[in-house]
Amino acid sequence: MKQTETDKTFMERAIELALKGKGRTSPNPAVGAVIVKNGKIIGEGFHKKAGAPHAETEALNSLETSPKGATIYVTLEPCNHFGKTPPCTDAIIKAGIKEVVIGAKDTSPKKGARGIAKLKRAGVIVRTGVLEDSCKSLIRDFIKHSTTGIPFVLLKTAMTLDGKIATESGDSKWITSDESRRLVHDIRNQVDAVMVGSETVLADDPRLSARVGRAFFRPLRVVVDGALSIPLDSKIMKTAGRARTVIATTRKASPAKIKKLEKMGAEVLVSPGAGKVRLKWLMKKLGDRGVMSLMLEGAGELAGAAVEARIIDHVMFFIAPKIVGGRRSAVACKSVKKMSDALLLECVSIKVCGADVVIEGKIGN
Repeated sequence: MKQTETDKTFMERAIELALKGKGRTSPNPAVGAVIVKNGKIIGEGFHKKAGAPHAETEALNSLETSPKGATIYVTLEPCNHFGKTPPCTDAIIKAGIKEVVIGAKDTSPKKGARGIAKLKRAGVIVRTGVLEDSCKSLIRDFIKHSTTGIPFVLLKTAMTLDGKIATESGDSKWITSDESRRLVHDIRNQVDAVMVGSETVLADDPRLSARVGRAFFRPLRVVVDGALSIPLDSKIMKTAGRARTVIATTRKASPAKIKKLEKMGAEVLVSPGAGKVRLKWLMKKLGDRGVMSLMLEGAGELAGAAVEARIIDHVMFFIAPKIVGGRRSAVACKSVKKMSDALLLECVSIKVCGADVVIEGKIGN
């Protein structure tokens, strides 16, 4: 359909609102809605969490003037079923909304999709496809989970220009810039779970929380630890009683340590079979718990196992303009011991060349 600049402006605002709910709405999608009358926004809302009113209802509840004859912009097709909340289609019709502009149609197999037909039968004008790609991207986790029962998995990794995730002494702080680390926290703030391997816990002792401004958000923390080597005094275990924590291990783990971890507040899942934790099995377990989206921040070994298990849906590689050197480096010079001593490029430029990314810069002093 033809999209006007006005349509795009109001749908962009609906998308901004929807993003406020990312990481909180599972197993529901993140949705935003804006009500417009006489060219001005008179109401807006977003779905805040499962069981709470949907975006359309939140927008209607925010009104201080009559919505009769107004247009509602919504990122996802309104629902048409009774669940924990009434159908949004009924609320829209009852309010006298004249037109509904939809970003993405609900193609999930979940009951309640296809609200468009009901709206049209009630005489409501329906237009679809405004900023459709952006609206679909908002719910890619919901679509994956609702159709397969397993989470949408994002692999995030950071490396130097010569492909190092740490120096030969094991130091990895910090590979990337402050800005990149802030972006990672923004992403953590929008996912249901963050997963790392035991090697990351042992090397970095992370909290795996999301720090956005002054606010803290703790997604579900998942640690893949086949030998159950996670220290009891690690930051993750010290906060396991306050933040949801899952430790995935194997049958070779010590039953006594499992009990200690559970007593501290962690949930321990024991993978079937011998050998390493089965990642496909783990994804199913997490999906059963309502996890729609997961960011994998593990080091090379866990990342490689995830790729081999074919559980990855999307990747995000942060490449810092630094040269570490060492064995199997693209620059086989003597390796630095600390990441802060890496050779740093200046005046960096980045461009796309075919399917490649070209990074260039001058060697710093």
